[in-house]
Amino acid sequence: MTSNIPEYYKEVSLRLNSILDTLGLREDIRWKRINMIIQSEEACSYRLAHVMHYFGSQAEATTTPGLHSDIDSVFTLGITAVQDAENWGLYNERLLVVSDANTPPGFVKLQPIENEFESNCKSDRYGRSVIFNDYFTMRYKDCERHGPANTYSFGNKLIFDRVHGIKLYAWPDQASNWLTRNRRYNWPSQEMIVRIQQTGALLVPVGHKLSQEQHLEWRISISYGEKLLMCLFNSTQYKCYILLKMINKTFIKPVVGDDVLSSYHFKTCMFHLIENTPATIWQPENLLICVQMCLRLMYVWIDGEICPNYFIPEENMFQCKIYGHISRLLLSVLSNILKEECRCLVRISCDNIGKKLVRACQTPLMELELQGEDVTEILMISAVLLCACLQYTVQKAFNNEWIFDSRALFRRLFCREPRKEVHTILSTFSYSFIGSNLAAQSFIEEIPDTHSLDVAQEFLLWGSSSDVTSGKLKLAAFYLLQDNLDICKDVLNEIHEKYSYKILDRNNTYQHMRQAILSENLSTSQLISQYVAFPVHYHPSEMNCTPKALIPEMFRCIGYIEVDSHENYLPKLVSVDPKVYLYFLEFLCYQRQNKRFHKMVALNNMIFVIRHEQLDFMETALNILAYCLMQEGSFLSTYNILCMSMKRKKSRNAAKWQITTIINAAFRFRRGGQ
Repeated sequence: MTSNIPEYYKEVSLRLNSILDTLGLREDIRWKRINMIIQSEEACSYRLAHVMHYFGSQAEATTTPGLHSDIDSVFTLGITAVQDAENWGLYNERLLVVSDANTPPGFVKLQPIENEFESNCKSDRYGRSVIFNDYFTMRYKDCERHGPANTYSFGNKLIFDRVHGIKLYAWPDQASNWLTRNRRYNWPSQEMIVRIQQTGALLVPVGHKLSQEQHLEWRISISYGEKLLMCLFNSTQYKCYILLKMINKTFIKPVVGDDVLSSYHFKTCMFHLIENTPATIWQPENLLICVQMCLRLMYVWIDGEICPNYFIPEENMFQCKIYGHISRLLLSVLSNILKEECRCLVRISCDNIGKKLVRACQTPLMELELQGEDVTEILMISAVLLCACLQYTVQKAFNNEWIFDSRALFRRLFCREPRKEVHTILSTFSYSFIGSNLAAQSFIEEIPDTHSLDVAQEFLLWGSSSDVTSGKLKLAAFYLLQDNLDICKDVLNEIHEKYSYKILDRNNTYQHMRQAILSENLSTSQLISQYVAFPVHYHPSEMNCTPKALIPEMFRCIGYIEVDSHENYLPKLVSVDPKVYLYFLEFLCYQRQNKRFHKMVALNNMIFVIRHEQLDFMETALNILAYCLMQEGSFLSTYNILCMSMKRKKSRNAAKWQITTIINAAFRFRRGGQ
């Protein structure tokens, strides 16, 4: 078998396993979701004064946002049934389970022990008085009827299906062989078998479609046992089942309809397969193999038009559903999927699994967390960012003194400093870039992945110590985009406190401060992290992790290379002076908090800095100021500021886009006023 397995299966399985983790399918999240449902069951049962249980995908945590699974609930109204008349009275039983040669496997009839149900009974073919299966089914005005279930919906989205069932505390006689059948691989264990046996079964009001006494029959549902078996699934089995549901939704249901091959059929397939295969197969590196095994078993079942119920194998769950042309359609679809050797997974649109898998397969396995960014490229760009900061800021701040001259500083950094010191400086700058990139990739999704955002936050926190401003300002922008306004304000306040100590930037070049720094005998990394304020540099790959005002700056710089005055070729980056960006983030933060006074203070501070301080990136500062004025509705002032920006730099200036925007906004405002 191993000789026929493609070489890429193992690596792609591990990548796919990691992608599914980002959808909330990690083991810790899985059990939190299950425990939440259990607590909800207890609360609802207490409030409604009768027992309610949740089953299906939501209760088993086998769903994702893209699967849109509904909630299946069963109410038991305190009426129980018994299989043996000798055991009456143990659980206040009021109904007797009966069957005959004409009752289909998996179904029973209910005969009243007392005469209280006499008006709702009918004699079956053997003369027994049995209850109609719609007797306990309540109808409500605010729901639709789907079989035995009342379906409550909100708009076009299902909320939950509610079924009224009857509790059977004893293990069903029809499933007695399940307790004793031979299990080669000891799944489930004997202890779990005993525990499942003690849960009994439910009798739900639905009859067999081909039966002449369909209205008198009740289906045996061992939902409690299935729920316990699902809890035995390891991580690979759990993810395999969810992938099967995605394949069913993407490739099978569009061909044959929603009511033919259900997720319950695949769950039954999983139960049979796990019981008859060694546990060593169900490992993360074999995820694709496990999916294919299930699809092959399903192919065999469809070909024979039989799907044996896991607990009652005599019950064929394909009966009345899969036959003739439907069977041929299913075989054709499954055959194509199997021929592709799971390459069809890249076409799954559910939760963007396909796109994520394509992106992951283009990435080294160890760097999958970086969402497609190659580590070599990241380190290269990080080094360029560091060089850009040193060229633009440090050299100017210290008036070309020998120790702070850019060339001397590079020699000191890369030649004289120990490798550990070089690694410290490069890594801290790299962390901010990596974190911002990872966050940008997550913000693309409609529902950002919380795990990726947590990882991004860790990187940004590590990178916040790169210098006084650039790393911390990127961290503050990240919090702002997540609406964590209080944390964002704390980070900005920390930068304010550092600036009160005359941090060294282009406008603070005091001689006594330079002497104080030299006398402390600081290492290069300490000097940069404690005293130097670098501008904020954004690479175009970080576009989705920047405020909206900087996005036009991203578009105007993509694909361009700029030569600086020192004849060093640097990629064109979106660069903002630290004080301008500091007040800009304060403006946005206070705007969202509806604190107008504080917002105007931040705006005035930004105007003061632009007017009175020497800025390295004046046109970007003016464009940001124009954005803030446009937010305040000052269209004329915005236009004048943008014209000033265009005078300073006519080519590749984002002010062009903003001018068109302000003209359109002004016309819309004028029409609205009239």
